[in-house]
Amino acid sequence: MLKNKVFLTQTDTTIGFISQNAEKLTAIKQRPPHKYYIKAVNSLQTLKIFTRIPSLHKKRLRRAKKTTFILPDGHSYRVIRDKHHLLLLNRLKWAYTTSANLSDHPYDETFAKEAVDIIISPLKQKQQASNIHKLGKYTIKRIR
Repeated sequence: MLKNKVFLTQTDTTIGFISQNAEKLTAIKQRPPHKYYIKAVNSLQTLKIFTRIPSLHKKRLRRAKKTTFILPDGHSYRVIRDKHHLLLLNRLKWAYTTSANLSDHPYDETFAKEAVDIIISPLKQKQQASNIHKLGKYTIKRIR
């Protein structure tokens, strides 16, 4: 069953952990349990299941690439367009995503490969992290 597995894969931005089980990700990364994870979704249709996008921002979200949006409810989402990453996400529909490292530590390939259930190759070197925008009902603020 894929829902309880943790994957190590090349995401659209970096090498990352992917899972639908936030508790397992929290244990692996050793981070505080109250922090939210980015929820990667395979399409805008899937995103509509989880939240409503403020009308002012719908066009921006449809056209965004490698961009994470923090919505007014405090949860963050990224619609994935990368073909390699979508191979997994199309099976899961959505998953929590995070970088493949211990919290506040650099990437360590040995740690990452030992911590997961399934490794999906190829794993490339890090690319630039996603942009992050916080959306309000009428405002937008660039976080990263």
